[in-house]
Amino acid sequence: MLLRNETQHGRGLLRRLTVLVAVPVLILLPPLSGIWLAGRSLDPYLEFPPRTRSVVHAPFAWLPFLLLGAAIVASLAPFVTCLFRARCKRMLRPVAAFPWWGTLALGWTVVAWFLAWTRLEWMHPLQPLTFTPLWLGYIVLVNALTFRRLGRCLLLDRPRYVLALFPLSAVFWWSFEYLNRFTQNWHYVGGGNLSGWEYLWQATLPFSTVLPAVLGTTELVGTYPQLIGGLDRFAVLSFGHRGRTGWALVGAAAGGLVAIGIWPNVFFPLLWMAPLMLITGLELLQGLPTIFREAERGDWRRLWSVALAALICGFFWELWNVRSLAHWEYAIPSVHAFKLFEMPALGYAGYFPFGLECWAVAHLVLGPIGRGGEGYRGSTETDLAQRNPTVAER
Repeated sequence: MLLRNETQHGRGLLRRLTVLVAVPVLILLPPLSGIWLAGRSLDPYLEFPPRTRSVVHAPFAWLPFLLLGAAIVASLAPFVTCLFRARCKRMLRPVAAFPWWGTLALGWTVVAWFLAWTRLEWMHPLQPLTFTPLWLGYIVLVNALTFRRLGRCLLLDRPRYVLALFPLSAVFWWSFEYLNRFTQNWHYVGGGNLSGWEYLWQATLPFSTVLPAVLGTTELVGTYPQLIGGLDRFAVLSFGHRGRTGWALVGAAAGGLVAIGIWPNVFFPLLWMAPLMLITGLELLQGLPTIFREAERGDWRRLWSVALAALICGFFWELWNVRSLAHWEYAIPSVHAFKLFEMPALGYAGYFPFGLECWAVAHLVLGPIGRGGEGYRGSTETDLAQRNPTVAER
């Protein structure tokens, strides 16, 4: 029995390693293949730091704006309708006092925000680096809010896991920076004329905060029944024949990434969907669990929580970006209109699949850590649903 378990464990590691190798290859090569098929030079897409603006973006047009907007509304409407019908009125009272370290994090974040949006003379050498302190404060603060509501949080329960998220997050976001070479939907200004090394480390620092922020916010979202009510009895997801579905997802994602290199103005939304399709498809082919495992039982709470968490983080990313010295600006073909901060309105929809990708990559790379077989300590929303209500809640 022990030998059988060890054999199964070894096979599981080999399957996971196969996916870990295949995903970067299938992200790196298809867009370059598209550029080659289009007969263009690869050099502008491989330069570092990226400086060449090689994509001419289509101007705003009402038809694609309305079509994409309708697709977004149609995708979100079933979830919003379910939440509205559930009308969960149960209020969970905090179970702990707000921790002292949360107060420090709040003060830290306020000071970092002030320094990021002002131009004090003594801060000039450090002004391009203010985004990372802001997000370190946010990460600790959101964990403090979760601790107040649950008496526990990701940061305290799984500190090694949180630390591991930082380097993983940096690699994760660099993959999106690579894909953005082919669509050029955003670019950075205000950082100065940096060398390759300076650009690498100054960008890697804030990139490393993405996953800790999103997954920490996910845990906090799960403590609010009003935000997830009814989604534990939602539509049952079925992949059908897992092998055929896996090949279809991988083929569609790889083909879409090739198309990004040829027609970036048309296929740019796949920048946010193709990585999730690749990971899920390869996991299905290898017989590994996917992040949609609970949705196959009709429970979408965790998927919705992480998608909503990414949108919340997205709001603060865009807010804090808008007046920072080193910041990004957008160029979205055909739908660049009605901006909130620098982001066009429809662009915020990209945070929903991005949240799922955050969870998918953490689940794939860091594996089943903690209760419930997930990277953070079980499902917050499941814990809340299963525990007995307090006297105050009755």
